[in-house]
Amino acid sequence: MGYENMFRLDGQVALVAGGYGAIGSEICRGLAQYGAGIAVCGRSSEKAKSLAQELNAGGWRAAGIQGDITRSGDAKRIVQEVIDRFGRIDILINSTGTHVDAPAEELREEEWDRVLGVTLKGAFLIAQAAGKAMIDQNRGKIITISSVRSLLGIRRGYVPYCSAKGGVNMLTKQLATEWAKYHINVNAIAPTFIRTASVVQYLNDKQFYEGLVNRIPLGRVGETEDLVGAALFFSSSASDFVTGQILFVDGGLTACQ
Repeated sequence: MGYENMFRLDGQVALVAGGYGAIGSEICRGLAQYGAGIAVCGRSSEKAKSLAQELNAGGWRAAGIQGDITRSGDAKRIVQEVIDRFGRIDILINSTGTHVDAPAEELREEEWDRVLGVTLKGAFLIAQAAGKAMIDQNRGKIITISSVRSLLGIRRGYVPYCSAKGGVNMLTKQLATEWAKYHINVNAIAPTFIRTASVVQYLNDKQFYEGLVNRIPLGRVGETEDLVGAALFFSSSASDFVTGQILFVDGGLTACQ
């Protein structure tokens, strides 16, 4: 058996929800370079189409699709639009999420609902919509971006975020178990701090930064490109016998906690 094309995605189509975000856009570029057609999805039509245009200009296949995955009707429409444009859907990567930094005793109900809605409810609804199409195809790959905070608590007030990401992990395992008979692999990627605009305020705090990297055996925070290899692995035939797994891309953080 030859292995030179094990990670190739030629002829396959990937829907990347949250695709124009810092992590999602890097994954879009990586999968496109390995041959996948890319459907960039998010609430902003302008941002989704802008990244799709960038990918098309590079010689790859891409389309921007507007939608809110926290709405069941939108999730179904998004998947149908991918199928209408590309003829199929082979890979779903969900990189959506949000957080609220507030102590548990001060957290408002609407803040809890917003974080759980985007991070957990949305993850289920888009997986459900894509899963139905993949069941018809008798194959598929579903990957959700989780977090080390699905496993480790944090002293700052991240109650809804940590709870939602823990839910993402169990959603991953349950869907993997239910859909294995349809040859659908369901996995999650759980990074530590990744250098993006949403966390740069913390990383610019010298005391916080030094405290963080001192707990990471590899001695640095993650970069968005650090997640591309994991996404390629879970998207490709290299992971055909891997399902229900949470891959911690964290520089060794969870290994020593």
